[in-house]
Amino acid sequence: MTSEELNERCENCIVRKTNVLQAMSKNELKQVSNAKISKSLKKGDILFKEGECLNGVFCIRSGATKLSKLSTSGNNQIIKIAGKGKLIGKRVIIAHEKMHMQATALSDMQVCFIPKNKIIEPFKKNNKFNLEVFKSFTSELKEADNVIMNRSQKSAQQRLAHILLDLKNTYGLDDSGFLKLKITREDLASLIGTVKESCVRNMTVLKKKNYIKLDGQSIAILDEKALKKIIKGKRYRN
Repeated sequence: MTSEELNERCENCIVRKTNVLQAMSKNELKQVSNAKISKSLKKGDILFKEGECLNGVFCIRSGATKLSKLSTSGNNQIIKIAGKGKLIGKRVIIAHEKMHMQATALSDMQVCFIPKNKIIEPFKKNNKFNLEVFKSFTSELKEADNVIMNRSQKSAQQRLAHILLDLKNTYGLDDSGFLKLKITREDLASLIGTVKESCVRNMTVLKKKNYIKLDGQSIAILDEKALKKIIKGKRYRN
């Protein structure tokens, strides 16, 4: 077995140390690794559709996906973005439900599909893993509550500033200092819960104040302190 193949084994994978799989025993991880299916996706590929029945979970090795839900108006509303290390589809562990969101690749991705039975058995027998799974559900519920609160209590510009800083802190910057994860204006607007025109208008305001820099779809943050002030609802003077 080559060094690359060894690194792709779940028991040796650095990525799984950032999610609930870290609580599995070495033997459980070996069984997962023997059964998993690795997939490569291109930007725009659909990982799974809303209403689809999954018989397992996906672990993101690289790249990012947007999780969206079809609204009553027929538009896909982006609920959140999931990146490297995230385990998506965990509901199949405790419920026989269809997927309540669609996952679409925001960039080229590498994912591993883990069959449900390789997750269920450790969930039943490994108390440490069981606890980590429930902790992750609690964390996601808290995150969902924060999204609801932000969309109801904060302005579009505050939400935009928050998302831009979150994208920087989560996915980093490229060699030119722009946000590494490229996101369209439509997706950015959907993520902050507004229309594209409002999103573009607010970005133009931030650009004129030299808080951000725009180059096509690329975005660079020039004044992080100013964006933090906006999030808090305070005026900022440089």
